[in-house]
Amino acid sequence: MLERLRNIGIIAHIDAGKTTTTERILYYTGLTHKMGETHDGESVMDYLPYEKERGITVTSAATRCLWKGCHINIIDTPGHVDFTAEVERSLRILDGAVVIFCAKGGVEPQSETVWRQADKYQVPRIAYINKMDAVGANFFQVVEQIKSRLGAHPLVIDLPVFAGENFYGLVDLIRFKFYTFSDQAGNDIMESDIPQQHLEEARRQRIAMLEDLAETDEELLELYFNNEAISEDLLRQVIRKNTIAGSMVPVICGSSYRNIGVQPLLDAVVDYLPSPLDVQAARALCRDSGEEMEVVPDDKGDFAALVFKIISDRHVGKLAFARVYSGQVKAGSYIYNSSKRKKERVGRLVRMHANHREEIEEVTAGDIVAFIGLKDIGTGDTLCLEGRDILLESIDFPEPVIQIAIEPKTQSDQDKISEALARIAAEDPTFRLSYNEETGQTLIAGMGELHLEIVAERLATEFKVDFNTGQPQVAYKETITKSAEQVTRYVKQTGGRGQFAHVVLRLEPGEGFEFVNKITGGAIPREYIPAVEAGIKQALEEGVLKGYPVVNVKATLLDGSFHEVDSSELAFKTAAMLATRECLKKAGPQLLEPVMRLEITSPEEFTGSIISNISNRRGRLQSMEMVNNTQVIKGCVPLAEMFGYSTVLRSLTQGRAAFSMEFSHYEDHNVAS
Repeated sequence: MLERLRNIGIIAHIDAGKTTTTERILYYTGLTHKMGETHDGESVMDYLPYEKERGITVTSAATRCLWKGCHINIIDTPGHVDFTAEVERSLRILDGAVVIFCAKGGVEPQSETVWRQADKYQVPRIAYINKMDAVGANFFQVVEQIKSRLGAHPLVIDLPVFAGENFYGLVDLIRFKFYTFSDQAGNDIMESDIPQQHLEEARRQRIAMLEDLAETDEELLELYFNNEAISEDLLRQVIRKNTIAGSMVPVICGSSYRNIGVQPLLDAVVDYLPSPLDVQAARALCRDSGEEMEVVPDDKGDFAALVFKIISDRHVGKLAFARVYSGQVKAGSYIYNSSKRKKERVGRLVRMHANHREEIEEVTAGDIVAFIGLKDIGTGDTLCLEGRDILLESIDFPEPVIQIAIEPKTQSDQDKISEALARIAAEDPTFRLSYNEETGQTLIAGMGELHLEIVAERLATEFKVDFNTGQPQVAYKETITKSAEQVTRYVKQTGGRGQFAHVVLRLEPGEGFEFVNKITGGAIPREYIPAVEAGIKQALEEGVLKGYPVVNVKATLLDGSFHEVDSSELAFKTAAMLATRECLKKAGPQLLEPVMRLEITSPEEFTGSIISNISNRRGRLQSMEMVNNTQVIKGCVPLAEMFGYSTVLRSLTQGRAAFSMEFSHYEDHNVAS
């Protein structure tokens, strides 16, 4: 029953109320019998010790519930920018999303980020404006921000109702009824006529809703202009059509903490968000033919699934979370990992409820499940039937921007820390582990200070490792600014068989990494060309300025020669490495530094001090605007200048300002080589 399935994500800026809303959903759908509160460290979905302690979501958590005959797979995602990869990989495999906005904060920086990520994967959305009970809440201002800042077409289908300053109910514009939520847990929903004092505004908003919808549907348009009755079913049908097409975003409101509006939100998920049958079929590449193909959601089709997350579990080993796009698979059967080209046996299948596992015998198209028993598995791998060698579109992750040195306090901890870091790296695609041969240091890199703090906390509490860390360092990169060529002969005689390779190489600025082979006439045999490319790539891992990775390079193999006896893959790889290093020195090497997008909210009287401080940090001011009597300052600042900024900002503004930042881009940074 694919049409009765919803795969949705809960996404938002930090502190908008994602986890609180999810906890209410679990309660109202009967999965839990008590509402877990984030601030009490009792939420079901934030189950990790460091999540409970900090009151934030760090890793996405999955669960499944039932509402009005629909099975809903829910993924609750982090809101902090350091963990944006969790949002990215969740949206890649979801069919719909609930985007939560704070009624006071509105569209915040991470709101824009997650919205862009949802745009990237064409995920239909519902907007839920939460915290309507907060002081300074402004429903229509947030609606306007969704329109102006996100470029969306919001469709208001619920209105908040206040008694003085007290938020106490909703107007449903589709049914044109008034709802209040009684008893402490909000279980009893009372329906009544709209209060007289709110009737005029409700009529005005309903007309605006009908006019918006009439423009997209001929049947509704005819009924509206003829002043005929419009059924609720028709309205829901048209709203659903527009939501799935991405042309409109239904907007509802509530206060999850006060238990107001969550049941209507669940109704909206069922009514307006798509089933797997309603969205565009997944695309896959057939490795044999090189052609693109569609993977249609069908229980009877050939099995195909995408792994989007790995968790290492001490008791069961790796848990591989996957979205099944087609077919079915049973526990104990064999599947093919086409990314690794390996056949593996499925030990067990489990459906996750946060950190609780429900064992199941079979999984079918459309579902989200965790595989146990797959040994050689990674994020982005495609699972399919053996003989059907296809690759589903993988997941792109941002590069880390900050790194620290880490070393065990004792020799006995060396193996423990290596194993622990390897497990974390397998779970987290934005975490990088490397070894600096010059200093002998192990370096870990991530998306921000909080990201690396969480890694350090896991090492200490989960893996019981004692270690020291260095000061955070910026993850610079290097590039080249001009073209350069190099002729390199690698000749080595050791008494027996020697080593010989001759390459002529050109490096020039490009986008990403590109390798071009211009060898003709067999000057270098075809079997040695991959070794040349591997040698170039290895050399680019360490630049000539400061030893940082080199990016945006086009490498062209122009010419060369070989020896029938002494040439080998190793010789050509070594020659390519040597040629690349020499080329880099001649190609105008340039250091690149990460630049962060910064947003500061502050009382107006501190604006001058903030702007001056940004300028002193080599920052660029982009915009300023007043929102709710608060100055919102946006700009770009090099990451190297932002360490310890929270303390500085508190000092400048008497603790009254707040800021958020996320990675923007890399740009030139002139330092002496």
